[in-house]
Amino acid sequence: MAEDEGPPDFDAWVSARGAALLRFAYLITRDHSRAEEAVQDALVAAYPRWSRIAQDPDAYVRRCIVNANISRWRRFFRRETLVDDPAVLGATDPDHADVHAEADAVWQLCAALPTRQRAAVVLRYYEGLPDNDIAEILGCTAATVRSQIHRALASLRTTLQEVEQP
Repeated sequence: MAEDEGPPDFDAWVSARGAALLRFAYLITRDHSRAEEAVQDALVAAYPRWSRIAQDPDAYVRRCIVNANISRWRRFFRRETLVDDPAVLGATDPDHADVHAEADAVWQLCAALPTRQRAAVVLRYYEGLPDNDIAEILGCTAATVRSQIHRALASLRTTLQEVEQP
């Protein structure tokens, strides 16, 4: 009765949306444990603000996840040294299906993108969100979203061309 009129209950919303948020966070962070931490941190931040964000909690929580990943990247930028994944260097393992290898190659390419570009690409092509929703999540304008996606796709095309050339 009255439940349909008010905002959703926090626990019910988390039960319904938790798996989707975890998938989104994994696509942003590229790591299961960091994805779980990002979702947990976002939900901890959302809980005290629930009465204000309950009308559209997805956007708020997604933005928290993206911001947490950007903050982590900035914090550890000078401490971490990126190296090629040893599994990718010897990617001739016949036990893996071609589909998995191609998907892994795509994610390796996406991993090279800057965080905001990768987030914009994931929100557009994986989550299927329009520019305005992506802009709200990333805290920028719709034109910036289009620019980020354009740059990301151009970078991916260039990288693919370099890989394909002998």
